[in-house]
Amino acid sequence: MVNIIKQEIEIVTALKNEIEFICSFCNTTPTIHNGSIKTIEHTNLTYVEPHELL
Repeated sequence: MVNIIKQEIEIVTALKNEIEFICSFCNTTPTIHNGSIKTIEHTNLTYVEPHELL
């Protein structure tokens, strides 16, 4: 049986503050979704899903 383990990655607050500062000049509010690491158990296969800015 294949088990997939998903771990969420938190965005660094300094990076989040910089993004919000840049978006304030454009009069927009960013929507930030945290990325994640997906690992298949008992293998060395991993997938890193990056952070999303909408």
